[in-house]
Amino acid sequence: MTWALFLPVAGLAALLQTPAHETARNELAADAPVVVVDAGHGGRNAGAPGVDGVHEKQVTLAISKRLVGHLEARGVRCILTREGDDYLTLRERTRIANEHQADLFLSIHANASGTGASRGYEAHVLSIKGTRIDTPALRRNDGAPRLGVESDIASVLDSVEHGLAQDRAADLAAEVVQRLRKVRGIERSRGVRQDSHHVLLGATMPAVLIEVGFLDHPIEGRELATVSVQDAIADAIADAAVRTLR
Repeated sequence: MTWALFLPVAGLAALLQTPAHETARNELAADAPVVVVDAGHGGRNAGAPGVDGVHEKQVTLAISKRLVGHLEARGVRCILTREGDDYLTLRERTRIANEHQADLFLSIHANASGTGASRGYEAHVLSIKGTRIDTPALRRNDGAPRLGVESDIASVLDSVEHGLAQDRAADLAAEVVQRLRKVRGIERSRGVRQDSHHVLLGATMPAVLIEVGFLDHPIEGRELATVSVQDAIADAIADAAVRTLR
């Protein structure tokens, strides 16, 4: 699928800073599901460089704000890990999700190949290696202590906790890719991948990292900086999340 809408370079900065939604949290049901949306990078960590001077931290924030808007319109309560150009550690991002007892954790990112030759989207879940607990600890996955629990039992509980979340994370990742195929084209699909992404470590709920495309691709990079593409991506991810929450 080819998108024809491109903006002049001068308009990109303004576009990426434009608020994407009006908060409707006060209209959501008290028992509404909670999704934490994590805009990758931020502050001094600009992330992947793209064409026309755009960086990953700008694109991820723009898409994340639009994603929140689409989720709230579907009755989902959302928390953004950052709402501006703020620096957060990877651990702080999952801590926010755990503190809010989120039902899902969605971390939005963008790729760069270094050559500008690659393009496409993909969803990542933690690998077995990434979730394995190598040393017994009296702590839950969110870092809080398991008081009164022996270390070997704590390790088993952590493994079970990860296992339950990982099954649903895999379903969510597959659903995200399926939905993105409809708006970004099946030929750009790079599928679902497993890796030990640190931003997902410690999340006690289904957690998925989504790479929305390659910023340094001469065509895709410019597409990812447009309102229409950002909104289509956000809408597709929202559909996948709501389907997983049912």
